[in-house]
Amino acid sequence: MQAITFDLFSALTDARTGGAEMFGIWARQRSWPVTGRQVYDAWDQFNKSAQAEVVGWVSYATLAQQALKSTYLKLDLCGNVATDTSTLLDSQANWPLWPDTESGIKRISARKRVGILSNVDDTLAVRTRAAALFSPDLMLTSQRLGAYKPDPKIYERAKEACGGDLLHVATSARDVRGALEAGIEVVRLLRPGHHLDPNGPKPSQEVASLLELADALGC
Repeated sequence: MQAITFDLFSALTDARTGGAEMFGIWARQRSWPVTGRQVYDAWDQFNKSAQAEVVGWVSYATLAQQALKSTYLKLDLCGNVATDTSTLLDSQANWPLWPDTESGIKRISARKRVGILSNVDDTLAVRTRAAALFSPDLMLTSQRLGAYKPDPKIYERAKEACGGDLLHVATSARDVRGALEAGIEVVRLLRPGHHLDPNGPKPSQEVASLLELADALGC
């Protein structure tokens, strides 16, 4: 049976809202001259760049800390990078799901094999709100697969782990492009704040919600 994987922090989780809330608390407490959303956006960009450039495999937590250090330097912000990274990653357990995530995944999982394919460490993935909706055997992380998106190896290894038949539901430009360039079938799930790379490959199907995806899959 075909497996369907979902990106954790774009397709399933409203990561920008969750992360900006944590940074917003620090911005108010420390009188930063920027908003929590501005800090999150900078950290997210540094984080994605580090994942794209890493050679071999380095833990997500390590890359996240490097990204936070770069963010604080760029924005000239005060804070203990190591302590703040630990607190930020702990907060990911409470980052909100998109409103349709729970109902959509429950519908799809009743008829299909579903899993998560994400650029995170195992311990982080299992404590997110989305994790409770999925079987642990298809919790496919960068740590488990030894590569980060958009490296083709993570998609190829995910396909192998799923038995050779995989459909990936992606939202971010790098995830869509990485999966398509690795030869993986992709459905793009539209979420606010995410746009396709205008110079990248285009998926053959887009859906506005997980409920629309469930309908398309006959679930």
